[in-house]
Amino acid sequence: MLAPVRTVAPATTPVSLVEAKAHLRVDHEDDDTLIEGFIAAATDHLDGWTGILGRCLVEQEWRQDFDAFARGLCLPLGSVISVTTVTWRNTAGQVSTVEGIWYSLQIDAGGRYFVRFRDDYAFPGDLYERGAVSVAYKAGYATVPEVPANGDDPAIPAKSTVPAALKVAILLLVGNWYANRETMVVGATVESLPFAVDALIAPFRRVGV
Repeated sequence: MLAPVRTVAPATTPVSLVEAKAHLRVDHEDDDTLIEGFIAAATDHLDGWTGILGRCLVEQEWRQDFDAFARGLCLPLGSVISVTTVTWRNTAGQVSTVEGIWYSLQIDAGGRYFVRFRDDYAFPGDLYERGAVSVAYKAGYATVPEVPANGDDPAIPAKSTVPAALKVAILLLVGNWYANRETMVVGATVESLPFAVDALIAPFRRVGV
């Protein structure tokens, strides 16, 4: 299995600047850029292919390539919202799409997601030598879309549905770095997470695939 490729980044962050400033009890704008950097660093430490959770937080899109078909193709990142397309390339480089009736998205007892092909689906031959089969999918916790302003009603920004425990973990990391910003470099302490953060994220860690 090849490394997954993120094709569409999240539209928002699990924790907003407003939420982080409320947690930090900061009521000025002087440190906004710094705080946003801490939010990004904390999110990156948990999220996606390089994150320690092995899952996506805010809704985003990925592509997973495989060298060949199999009855079940494992998607390494959760939580998978939906499969967008399954495509394959032949030796001439021509790309074809597998119709959705031939596969379904399934999850096993260990929380791993699979594209499962029907038993009566005949796998195509003449595949390209590497990365011939591609699965495009959406993963993460769904994002509630932005509500535009309507008359006297102000716009409501897009909001993530990331579990509270993960949001609190990010806030604790941001708070730790903000309080110690004079004596640390961003990322210097992420290898040894505060106990409270480790306890909060433990239920969300996925077993490696």
